[in-house]
Amino acid sequence: MLRTAFVIDYQNVNLVGLNLFRHSLQNKSLSLNPLKFSEQLLIKRELNQKSEKFKAILGQVIVFSGLPSPTYDPEQNAKAWSQKAKWEQDSKVSIYHRPLKYDFQRDETGKIILDESGSKIVIRRREKGIDVLCALALVREAKKFDLVILASQDSDLIPAIDEACALGSAKIETFSWYTKDNRRSRELKPEKHKVWNTRLDELDYLKCLD
Repeated sequence: MLRTAFVIDYQNVNLVGLNLFRHSLQNKSLSLNPLKFSEQLLIKRELNQKSEKFKAILGQVIVFSGLPSPTYDPEQNAKAWSQKAKWEQDSKVSIYHRPLKYDFQRDETGKIILDESGSKIVIRRREKGIDVLCALALVREAKKFDLVILASQDSDLIPAIDEACALGSAKIETFSWYTKDNRRSRELKPEKHKVWNTRLDELDYLKCLD
């Protein structure tokens, strides 16, 4: 059995899945549970593996996610901390936050515009550095585990997959959401190495929700 670590780019995995399968959700506020996601992916992966030597057992789930501001998004900030506390009740799961970057509305001179209550007007929220953290974790965990699965569909991570594969110390695999209408499935395909990709469909997605 391959001891397996997951490295999850949470917002990427959650939002891509939501955009593909939102029509199936009655409760639009539901989000992906990283432990359920990892367990379901291993189930689907095993169904498609032809060799017993490639069977895997879950060892660790490492999640990187942007953290909303307590000032500008207090409800979402509280939700993020609540989810972290809940998900980390399982010792295999570790959640790492990185504060979101905020862009504010400005006038012609570049001065920030305030609303009637004197608060800044948010026009955009951005994650910064999550891809770097995922890349570092992918290479780091490849030295500790037999198998590392990168859960992201961000093409910026392709060089990190090649780097982890080049170490030769662990089997590296990827994941992608899949629909019949999206046959290319947005799989991450490294330039120098061939890796196994596990596709999860709409039924799998529904099993992964909190």
